[in-house]
Amino acid sequence: MSSALLRTTPVVRAGLRAAKPMASLASTSFVRGKATLPDLPYDYAALEPHISGQIMELHHSKHHQTYVNSFNAAVEALGDAKAKNDTKAAAAQAPLLNFHGGGHVNHSLFWENLAPNGKGGGGEPEGKLLTAINEDFGSFDNLKKQTNTALAGIQGSGWAWLVKDKTSGTLGLVTRANQDPVTGNLEPLLGIDAWEHAYYLQYQNRKAEYFSAIWEVINWGTVSKRFEK
Repeated sequence: MSSALLRTTPVVRAGLRAAKPMASLASTSFVRGKATLPDLPYDYAALEPHISGQIMELHHSKHHQTYVNSFNAAVEALGDAKAKNDTKAAAAQAPLLNFHGGGHVNHSLFWENLAPNGKGGGGEPEGKLLTAINEDFGSFDNLKKQTNTALAGIQGSGWAWLVKDKTSGTLGLVTRANQDPVTGNLEPLLGIDAWEHAYYLQYQNRKAEYFSAIWEVINWGTVSKRFEK
């Protein structure tokens, strides 16, 4: 796949190197198995009032399911094209694999990053993760402010991610357009979905309110496990 199909944006945190073009999802073992929709570890309404049950149900059972179905269809089409030695047809699946495969990966991480307030969600990170946040962002409040600024700066649809450089261990923020996943030398720790379907039924055009509210249901235990892995 051409790297032109995989758009990246600069790293917000100066301590991290700018992201290199991402590797193709089609070249990884991810495409060899059939993707399935993961179950949520909580009820659809469990994140209210911060994220409505209606949004969660549509987001998970409709939007994410569509990414899963479309990714599997693209994998099948790619296999058929390879069997026929049809290079043109195989190449046509590349952007579909990236978009729908990225959508599946991103949302699978996203659901794990959320938990009901007071039951694993909300509050502040602790331990080694908090120490790293303080070192690389100055404070937890600074991380929230910089993340919300990055989210507000996304033109169209996309994600903001707290990431760890696998070599240096440095934390940073990156944004990705559409459903482009975080790959390469950056480990995604926490992703926030800035697509309209993630908030519009509840917050309409007041997306800044959604960006503020979602911190009340962030599962820092899951984020910490990714950080310490």
